[in-house]
Amino acid sequence: MTTETLDRLVEFRHDLHREPELGFEERDTSRKVCAYLDALGVEYVSGIGQTGVVAWIVGSAGKSDATVGLRADMDALPIEEKSGVAHTSTRAGRMHACGHDGHTSMLLGAVEHLTAHDDFAGTVYFVFQPAEEGVGGATAMIEDGVFERFDVREIYALHNWPALPIGQYGLIPGPIMACGDRVDITIHGRGGHGGLNPHGCIDPIRIAAELVHKAHTIIAREVDPLSPAVLSICALQAGDLSGFAVIPDTAKLCGTIRALDDATREIVRCRLRRLCESLEHYYGAEIELMIEDKFSVTFNDPAATETAREVIGSCFGEDTLAPNYKPCMGGEDFSYMLAERPGAYIHVGSGDDDHSRGLHHPEYDFNDRIMPAGIQLFTELARKSLEKQQTQA
Repeated sequence: MTTETLDRLVEFRHDLHREPELGFEERDTSRKVCAYLDALGVEYVSGIGQTGVVAWIVGSAGKSDATVGLRADMDALPIEEKSGVAHTSTRAGRMHACGHDGHTSMLLGAVEHLTAHDDFAGTVYFVFQPAEEGVGGATAMIEDGVFERFDVREIYALHNWPALPIGQYGLIPGPIMACGDRVDITIHGRGGHGGLNPHGCIDPIRIAAELVHKAHTIIAREVDPLSPAVLSICALQAGDLSGFAVIPDTAKLCGTIRALDDATREIVRCRLRRLCESLEHYYGAEIELMIEDKFSVTFNDPAATETAREVIGSCFGEDTLAPNYKPCMGGEDFSYMLAERPGAYIHVGSGDDDHSRGLHHPEYDFNDRIMPAGIQLFTELARKSLEKQQTQA
């Protein structure tokens, strides 16, 4: 890839970073992606899953039924940026804090490279997905018929990973990212005077405090220690700090459940339901518990993982694969695409002295230094997948 092309892609990434859009609001982002594809003369369909885009290139090296998909996410997060970079967000309360601007730009780089070097047999599909951040973008594209409209037989995705140094890659077969639930709890008690008649109240703050304490023991005492799981209560709202003697009527809590298999996930869900029911009966309160499925387990197909290992080894060296790599308890809705088609999800090391902030941090910024490697990895994954499919046909 020429310096000129790389500079253009970096500037494209910076432009996306300056104008971030949340899930299903990526109208400007989609238009910019489509404009880039138009300039390359690449065919595409937009508006899939609301704001998603799918482009494709048919190789010139003979007719083949082999197909492969490469996916990148496009949405930003509701975070106020504090990175201080020159291309910082111009939209208040919106920020590319997970590097999706970089993923989109790398995938466009792969489109550009394969357009100029189409000496392969088969079809490569480029899936620009909206709304990855827990709001159902992958599901929306699937429900919109992405895999019926485009015959994708394998699919791959990358994610920049600040926890790994540049030049390292995280890849394992089986679960690599956890399933994830959003938990919302509302405790309906009976408010009153905190000094005059606390005994006449059903104090939702007292109940919430006990619930938080006991919920955080579920993993330690209810789950097999060899089955990784997480239950975190991450927010609690009740009362008003100006009302120092007012016991409120309600308290609201929010949190998350994570696990690497559905059986463990259901155990945690069941125990949390039982805990809420027991506190409800004991205190005479009403407790509403809602558990929303956000992500399934991101499961790497063993054969596709081996393909990715071969590509990483040949492109960057076997020693760049992080040794003894472990699954992450974060979630990823690429999991739903992997449930439909075999494929693999790869962590691309992006950490260095200037990029030490983790994902979703207000001071985070995507590391442009990994862009050439990400583009190369995307393109070679496509080539290797098509090659293997033809060999096995």
